[in-house]
Amino acid sequence: MRPDLTVRLGSWEAPNPVLTAAGCAGTGRELAPFCDLSRIGAVTTKSVMIEPRAGNPMPRMAETPSGMVSALGLQGPGIDVLVQRDLPWLVSQGARAIVSLAGSGPQEYSELAHRLDGLSICAVEVNLSCVNPASQGRRFAHEPAEAAAVVRAVRDATAGDVPVFAKLAVDGVDLRELAEACVTAGADGLSLINTVRGLAVNIDTRRLAVAGGSEQGGLSGPAIRPIALAAVHDVHATVPDVPIIGMGGVRSGTDVMEFMLAGASAVAVGTAIVHDPGAGERILREFTEGLERRGIERAADLVGAAHGGNE
Repeated sequence: MRPDLTVRLGSWEAPNPVLTAAGCAGTGRELAPFCDLSRIGAVTTKSVMIEPRAGNPMPRMAETPSGMVSALGLQGPGIDVLVQRDLPWLVSQGARAIVSLAGSGPQEYSELAHRLDGLSICAVEVNLSCVNPASQGRRFAHEPAEAAAVVRAVRDATAGDVPVFAKLAVDGVDLRELAEACVTAGADGLSLINTVRGLAVNIDTRRLAVAGGSEQGGLSGPAIRPIALAAVHDVHATVPDVPIIGMGGVRSGTDVMEFMLAGASAVAVGTAIVHDPGAGERILREFTEGLERRGIERAADLVGAAHGGNE
C-alpha cells in the first residue's frame, strides 16, 4: 500500500510535504523542463516586492565546499508581473503556488497581500529573514514587535482561508521569542530557516566573491542543515501545534524525514535545485520509498516524533 503523503499546513492540505524554497525555483518556469511541477507539494515563488528590482550587482553567488554564499538582492519583476503573468502560468501547469512577499514595512506587505486577493494560491509566505533594501543592510523585522506588526498587516489583508507563514532567520535572534510573536500576531505557520550569514573571498581578484559584501552574503546548502534542524526542533517544542516548513540543505528523502521528525510538517528544497533542477521530484520519490521500506502509512505521523513524549 502506498503511504498517505498528505500534510496539513494550516487550513491547506498539501498533497505531499516536498515544496520548493523561495528564491531557488524562480516562479517555476526554470524548473518545468526538468520537473513535473504538479507532482511536488507546491512551488514557492521568489520573494516579490511592489516594484521591479534589479537586485545586487554581479557576482551574486559563490560556491563553497559545503554550500553556496549568495547575495541576490531580491531581484524580481514586481507584483504586477507575478499576478498577471507568472501565477496564471503556474496554475496552467497544475502546480500549487505559495507566494513569498518582501516589503519595506507593514504597509507595503499589506499592499502586496491585497494584490493577491481572490487569486488561486495555497499560502502566503512573509519573508522576514532577508536583508531588506530599505533596512540599510540589516535583516528586516528581527525584533519581535516589528515582525509581529508585519505579520498582523498581512493576516488582516489576506483571506482567512489562505494560511500565512512567517519566514524567519536564525542570525542574532531569539528564535523562539520571534516565532511566538509571529504566531500571536496571526501567523498560521512558520518557515525555518533562511541563509546563515557567510562570506567567500576570491583570492585572484582580492575581492569578496559576492558583490553584496560581508553584511549581505548568506550561506545555504548542506553546511547549514544541522542549524536548520535545531531551529525546527526548538520552535516545534515551543509552539507544537503550529505547522513548520523546514528548509536548509535538503538534498534527499532522508533529509525530509529528518526535518519532519524534528517537527516540520513540510520541507522546502532550495540550493539542491541549483545543481539538480529535478531535485524536487527525485527527493519526493526517495521520501516515498523510504516510508514504504519502513512500513510508515502516513507521512504526517513523522511530524515531531523525535520529540518523544512531547508528541
